[in-house]
Amino acid sequence: MADTHAPGPLDGVRVIDLSTVVMGPYAAQILGDLGADVIKIESPADTIRVGEYRNTPGMTPLYLNVNRNKRSVTLNLKDEAEHAQALELIHTADVLITNMRPRALARLGLAYDDLGAANPGLVYAHGAGFRGDSDRADAAAYDETVQAASGLVDIANRTLGTPLYLPTILADKVSALTIAYSVLAALVHRNRTGRGQQIEIPMADTLITFNLVEHLAGHTFEPATGPTGYPRSLSQHHKARRTKDGLAAVIPYNPQNYRDFFAAAGRPELTADPRVSGPALDPADADGLSDLVDECTPALTTAEWAEVCAKHSIPMGPVLELDRSHEDPYVRQGHLLDTVVHPTEGPVHTIGIPVKFSATPGSIRRLAPVPGQDTAEVLAELAATR
Repeated sequence: MADTHAPGPLDGVRVIDLSTVVMGPYAAQILGDLGADVIKIESPADTIRVGEYRNTPGMTPLYLNVNRNKRSVTLNLKDEAEHAQALELIHTADVLITNMRPRALARLGLAYDDLGAANPGLVYAHGAGFRGDSDRADAAAYDETVQAASGLVDIANRTLGTPLYLPTILADKVSALTIAYSVLAALVHRNRTGRGQQIEIPMADTLITFNLVEHLAGHTFEPATGPTGYPRSLSQHHKARRTKDGLAAVIPYNPQNYRDFFAAAGRPELTADPRVSGPALDPADADGLSDLVDECTPALTTAEWAEVCAKHSIPMGPVLELDRSHEDPYVRQGHLLDTVVHPTEGPVHTIGIPVKFSATPGSIRRLAPVPGQDTAEVLAELAATR
């Protein structure tokens, strides 16, 4: 477990994580990785998680991967005394992250209007499925429903002819990153003014704006100059190639790239193809040239293509196989996946911190806690401050 013993950039910031599943917990974990003291408050019902585990019920892979660098406190928010303890903890916080529905927050007295009066410096980050002022405010938000609402399903359907969901929980994770940077911006504002604020992070809005960066395309202009959709991404040819022994992203990008590529593949006759003989490529030729690249890549192994492409400045990268990610040299050198010993779960792989700070590096100080394991410690600290 990497531990630099140096305070991270958020050292001294206290975050209360009052969220479940992935979006809120992942955002809170990012802040914990950067040095914040993150206290995760769960009700007894929240700690019952479905999924595979090895030693301890609830300690599933997904839970382990989004809850490190936190202390866990179990409090029943429907119990008057424990609700009061939760409120007292929140009043000590710089940041609260929650993805509870607005009605539940109001019923529990945990809306921003309830908390901001007692803690005016509080940065209150509320992750939601849809905007609170919209007619979808109370709609159920799962990653799939947000992918549909954001245009991702349309993008897949236009490309593949099938309305697939992207095979990753992109909506949750991109929204988590948005929560993290929004919280940091609000903390900068508070340092200037002394005042906290409420932040609403709707998943649908986050993904719609994320997708439209390139896919708004011709509809960027009014009137539109062309269709929506980024042609290169929407092409069925936009995929990795099969080499002699695996897969690789081989992407000839200009005429010289293609000529060098064809020569290395043992197809010198293709270097004279008129489509690659000029100073620039015609976008209309992209699909035909892509078919030729698919024909040629099996001529060499992935390692051989890596050498050829490096020599001729052809964009290329190997395909990371998830089952072997812990063996990948790039992953290992960057400590993006390390083996550590969890106090209750034994040896586990822990995902690294992707950003590197020269003066205030983040660190993995705690692995994901068993629910409630820090309740006594945190409440004792709270009592000592009264």
